[in-house]
Amino acid sequence: MSGQYNTALPKVLHIDLNSCFATVEQQARPLLRGRPVAIVNRRTEHTMIVTASYEAKRMGVTLGMRLKEAKQLCPELVGIESDPPKYKFVYHQLMRIMNDYSAHVRMKSIDEGVIDFAETSPDMAKRDLAEIGYEIKQRLWNEVGKAMNCNVGIATNRFLAKTAASLNKPNGLDVITHKNLRKVLTSLELTDLTGIAGRLEKRLNSVGIFTPLQFLDADEATLQNVVFKSIDGSHWYKRLRGWEVDKRDFPLKTAGRQYVLEQYHLPHDQILQRLHHLCEETGAKIRSKQMQARGVMVYARTYDRGGWHAKHMASLPFFSNEAIFAQAKQLFATAPDGIKMIAITCYGLEPTDAQNKQLGLFGDELARERAITGAIDEINARYGRRIIHSADTLKTQMIHEKVPFGSTRYM
Repeated sequence: MSGQYNTALPKVLHIDLNSCFATVEQQARPLLRGRPVAIVNRRTEHTMIVTASYEAKRMGVTLGMRLKEAKQLCPELVGIESDPPKYKFVYHQLMRIMNDYSAHVRMKSIDEGVIDFAETSPDMAKRDLAEIGYEIKQRLWNEVGKAMNCNVGIATNRFLAKTAASLNKPNGLDVITHKNLRKVLTSLELTDLTGIAGRLEKRLNSVGIFTPLQFLDADEATLQNVVFKSIDGSHWYKRLRGWEVDKRDFPLKTAGRQYVLEQYHLPHDQILQRLHHLCEETGAKIRSKQMQARGVMVYARTYDRGGWHAKHMASLPFFSNEAIFAQAKQLFATAPDGIKMIAITCYGLEPTDAQNKQLGLFGDELARERAITGAIDEINARYGRRIIHSADTLKTQMIHEKVPFGSTRYM
């Protein structure tokens, strides 16, 4: 395989919903269709844009731009506060459609998924993937809404399929094989490749690699021993040639939540209430995956002193909101003044085991805690997020559910 391109028929199909959150809002609100739309997490002019419609992008509106600045570029821009339940609904609809073609579907994020047709039924494996791609596009229109579009990329591995899905947005369908690989890479910049950002770009530049084609032509030893200084160099060598090195799942190791404070110089007790809110949401995340934690870290970013953090590793695992907050509260007691952002992270996650030594030591008490916590989680799952929560967090309802980028573990 070394040095050779993968010449097999492409069996990986990558689907990428176009400007997902903005498009979902245009689907839900017909009057927004054809208009520039920006999605934000908070209703203020100074909040940052998390995604924008293609009408807005054509006017220069980009991810991370502040809404006030974006409106200077595009006065007709409509700012919409994010509505995660809508996006989760569309996520599940996309996953349902994809699962009709293979049992081996991997959702990479809320708006991206991969179908591996090397692991599907013999009849499905015989079908042309481009035909299936167009069929999925049509089903998205028919079963979700006419405002919904997606890009489809097809290749021999996940990396090149994702690359193909990014070539002709919006609403494109492209195939990358060993026959057109060099031509495709000629049209791209290094940072167009998923996984290559500023730091890695500089590493590549340091050995004379300034384009994806030069990256492709680099020898494996240079990438492994000089550029990446690890097995990652060998992975990149194979990845660029169409061989699969990304077909793996990673265990859940941490869970957390962060929040940018809605006003300057909040009193310590009010910040602590917001931290309590974050602890409850983090606890629910952990328990939804039948996990328990061993450690807690509290992080804060200040206006003038940069970042601060404190952490604690417990001798026994814990899982309840109360246990998480009790540790977070103690850690937060040493936090500096002038905080503008807070975050909670639980780490050292491990599967919940009802027979573990913790129960052996404190059986009756912990069994009761599990029963109460489980009942609360069941009620919240049935009747709505945070129907039951601590009275201490009553004044923190401004902390909305975040747009679920990245991992879909909690979907």
